[in-house]
Amino acid sequence: MKVTNSSTERRTASEYQSGSIFRGCSVESGGAAVPMAPSKLNYRVSVLTFFAKAHPNDECCGTNGLPLTPNSIGIFGRAQLLKSDALRHENLCTYLDAIRGKHERTIIVQEYVGCPLAETFIGENNKQETLLRIGYQVLSALAHLNRCGLVCRNLDPTNVMVSRDFGVKLYNYGLYHMTCGGRYVSFPIGNVRYLAPEVLLGSRENVKSDVWSLGIVLAELALGCTLWESLKLSQIVRKVLSLVNTQNVFEKIAREHNRLDVYEAMDAGLRRIVEECLTISPRKRPLAKEALEDPVFDFVRRSSPPSGDTSGLTLVEKHLSLSQIYYLWQLAGGDVQQELKKEGLIKSEAPILSLPNLVMLNGKSISPPKSQSFLHDNRIIFLNFSTLLERLSAIPEEDYLPLIYSTDAYLESPIFKTELPLVIRERDMLYQFHRIVLLNTLLQGYPYMHDLLRSFAAKDIPPLFRGQVWACLLGVVENGMYERLDKCSPTHTDRQIEVDIPRCHQYNELLSAPEGHAKLKRLLKAWVSAHPQYVYWQGLDSLTAPFLYLNFNNEERAFLSLYKFIPKYLHLFFLKDNSSIIKEYLVKFFQLIFFHEPALAKHLHGINFIPELYAIPWFLTMFSHVFPLHKIFHLWDKLILGDNSYPLFIGIAILKQLKSTLLKSGFNECILLFSDLPDIVIESCVNDSETMYQFTPKSITYRKFALHEEGPEEFDLNYSEEDLCEVQAELHPRISVYDLIRLLRDRPASTAILDIRSSPDYRKVAIENSINVPFASVSLKEPRLDALNVPRLEPYLRRHPLITIIVSVSHENAMLFAKFLVDSGVPYVAVLHRGFEAIYRTDDKLIQQTFDYINTLAKHLTPITSFTVSE
Repeated sequence: MKVTNSSTERRTASEYQSGSIFRGCSVESGGAAVPMAPSKLNYRVSVLTFFAKAHPNDECCGTNGLPLTPNSIGIFGRAQLLKSDALRHENLCTYLDAIRGKHERTIIVQEYVGCPLAETFIGENNKQETLLRIGYQVLSALAHLNRCGLVCRNLDPTNVMVSRDFGVKLYNYGLYHMTCGGRYVSFPIGNVRYLAPEVLLGSRENVKSDVWSLGIVLAELALGCTLWESLKLSQIVRKVLSLVNTQNVFEKIAREHNRLDVYEAMDAGLRRIVEECLTISPRKRPLAKEALEDPVFDFVRRSSPPSGDTSGLTLVEKHLSLSQIYYLWQLAGGDVQQELKKEGLIKSEAPILSLPNLVMLNGKSISPPKSQSFLHDNRIIFLNFSTLLERLSAIPEEDYLPLIYSTDAYLESPIFKTELPLVIRERDMLYQFHRIVLLNTLLQGYPYMHDLLRSFAAKDIPPLFRGQVWACLLGVVENGMYERLDKCSPTHTDRQIEVDIPRCHQYNELLSAPEGHAKLKRLLKAWVSAHPQYVYWQGLDSLTAPFLYLNFNNEERAFLSLYKFIPKYLHLFFLKDNSSIIKEYLVKFFQLIFFHEPALAKHLHGINFIPELYAIPWFLTMFSHVFPLHKIFHLWDKLILGDNSYPLFIGIAILKQLKSTLLKSGFNECILLFSDLPDIVIESCVNDSETMYQFTPKSITYRKFALHEEGPEEFDLNYSEEDLCEVQAELHPRISVYDLIRLLRDRPASTAILDIRSSPDYRKVAIENSINVPFASVSLKEPRLDALNVPRLEPYLRRHPLITIIVSVSHENAMLFAKFLVDSGVPYVAVLHRGFEAIYRTDDKLIQQTFDYINTLAKHLTPITSFTVSE
């Protein structure tokens, strides 16, 4: 393995020589060899790159008629598994990133610890014991890979990393998996010298082949020589295959290399392990987990594992994971592709040089040979973390371990008190550092810290933790449910699922990969299996996509997030006959448009441009079909913090951005506008929807078919079946007595009550500070407030924001009067549900229960103002 030194500090010879076990770990840089440095942060993250195999020119489409997925996307999708928490192991280097570059290039970012075994000096003291320790750790790594369903198939001394205390980690063990067994690349995987005979004969999925490779590695170390060093590649293949009729492979290898005396003097336990690993028959050869049980490893099991060299670790290394450090490095300006360009691993060439010389009528082309830059290159470079460490150097250690006394105090600290736009905050390295440290603490305490987590998420959600935080906010607790569901049996929905998946966010490299398609199909089939009372509707794939993207390596969390999300926001939407649910939802949406944007609502109603024509895809997919994923994330950050009414306000926020265009458009122009939705400013959409959500009383958004965790109380909004039919014919929302009381108590200055009963009834009993506008004396022909003949009413109602509540004994009259106010340009108009009778009894007084209810509220809230009557 060639190692290229990136733009990092050079280590001095004396620093290097302090690690006496290293033999000659040379580093090539500008033609001069310098010693390789110990495992410090600037040398802990390596980068390598290779090219995927391009499809032949005559194979442009697959069997389904769709364009073939580039092999680099297939590699990108399969590489995600290597980054999963399930693959974390003390004997495996951590994969940090897989990047898809131009022209089928793939870039792999991976942890690099210690020095390759090929360049490590073992020494003669305790050599056999050291080899057993190395073998035990390699077997532990292989056994863990096998448990995760993987094989290494790339095991050789250059990919076994050894630290000073002989701690071992496998490096580049995922190349075989990510390239789909080498199918996606034009170069072979693995070193022929260390491949098992069955692999050379074409076997692909035998997990025991890695045990053979380990046997060859241990044989070389034990005998003190490189096997078949002077032979050509074809001769090595013949040599390995010639071993298939040998009873004792290890002994024969020792004889061929004149090391029989070393073989015979070897400890019996070490010799037995090597011989078992080099068993010709895969059936008789032990699995890695079986070889670990050999008594020869008892002394290794009894001893404590290597602690690793922790000297000189920075604070960030002590308190953050390597993947989090790498993420902060990117925010601090780090660019992996730029580092590769600096070191010459990415070379720019004129595009004209890659044009074919001849293109035949059948589509085949004759092109010039590829340049050397397109061949496999096993050189690696190291990332330079100096800039990141410099920027973090002023942060005291106590900031790495935050003590959260109260949510408000912490959020008001200078760290988080910023008015910068969300997009900038997400790219601010120092801001994200403190958010990461904070979320590390809160997520470790979930579910006990659910309320605190919710408070902090209301500020913003760090992109690195978005999938996990969403799951926590939705109340997800992984319980094995996903594993128990049937995701394989054919169902009547399979055909529709297979049609939808190739069209679901295919601009996204992760979701367009074959691995993404397979995972999305499993999630959809699992959801259908878990909900036999529902049917699969088009749009469920788009709804699932954000959860899959954020939890690509944790399908159970993605499924449970979807499982919790749908009942909360789309209750009953996936019934076979969902017409009544959709109708109620869209009616409520139109009522809210009249409430917040009366002029726009009046125009759309006038041209008969109803929400059924444009809004169904919005709400059925919670906007995930309308917007690209990167815009969905910020919307859903707020959506998941809200209740089932929040999507309605997102819809209104979208209309507000299109308001000026819509007001000038007729029916046909509106249809064309929504067929190709213009670019929406998501930050404005998020801010507007949040403002409207907080301003609007909850009962105004009430839907009968929403999921209600608690039954309605006496003064809450509650529809009968008869009421529901009436409500769906109305354009203006109703408000509950409960919200009326809350508004009078909490926001009296922004609440106007228009009592349209007759003057005698109003003088008899009325809500304090309400305004009497007798309906019998009102002319509704001209929508002008001055026609009501109420002094100073117009400037009073034009105050913004002011919620106007109409109180009447006749609901029909209240709705007519609401229409009059909206036509007059008054926003935020609502009608009291069940009218004045809801707060009236025959003893000519406001009901005593109302006062009791206010007093009940007062026990939990601050002191209230009086609620009196006029008599």
